[in-house]
Amino acid sequence: MPAAIGVALLVVPLATLVLDTPWRTLPDHLGSEVVREALGITALSSLLTVVGCVVLGTPLAWLLARVDFRGRGVVRALVLVPLVLPPVVAGVALVTALGRSGLVGQHLPFSIPYTLSGVVLAHTFVSLPFYVLAVEGALRTHGTAYDVVAATLGADRWTAFRRVTLPLALPGILAGSALAWARSLGEFGATITFAGNYPGTTQTMPSLIYVALNSDPAVARTLSLLLLVLSVAVLVLLRERWAVAR
Repeated sequence: MPAAIGVALLVVPLATLVLDTPWRTLPDHLGSEVVREALGITALSSLLTVVGCVVLGTPLAWLLARVDFRGRGVVRALVLVPLVLPPVVAGVALVTALGRSGLVGQHLPFSIPYTLSGVVLAHTFVSLPFYVLAVEGALRTHGTAYDVVAATLGADRWTAFRRVTLPLALPGILAGSALAWARSLGEFGATITFAGNYPGTTQTMPSLIYVALNSDPAVARTLSLLLLVLSVAVLVLLRERWAVAR
């Protein structure tokens, strides 16, 4: 009985969202200018977030998985903090550090908050841990044996990383990228706190849904359905990885 209640708690809200969506007006809602702008910003920011996670997270995951250094546990704990940090607190932290009067932001020759760069930065902050954990897990699964063999055959560290480590970690990289993209797609609290909610500039789909819920609930349900479909698509992409883990 408790298991059935748990399943119902997860399934019923999603089912009612699908059933209550005004399907006849769906094309009109999705074709409006404000929705197209929010979709464009969401797509671009999530794509740039994945790029940022790959560029920054892959070396970080390799460091945590391969290098035994003093303070590695502290670094890993700091990487995990955004997983449990309330998104609005993450936004406040970004404002404190990179805001126009922030500790670092006041010394920058450009402004990050309330721009597309601010959206990407907020999304990367909350998405990076998902990517790092996935890639670190993949690296730990294969161990260091192949790296040692590559080194004995004359490969330097960069060659071994590029030709041995990265191919072995590719499933984790793909899974981490999908998770980071999905996390970026649904980010709201940190984004609206650090980058605002300006249509055509920083308004993403979750921010638009929040605004539409107060003015036109039908539009909010339509847009929510779109994000639900994209979330299910991520689950489909990751099904083989989870099936192997099971």
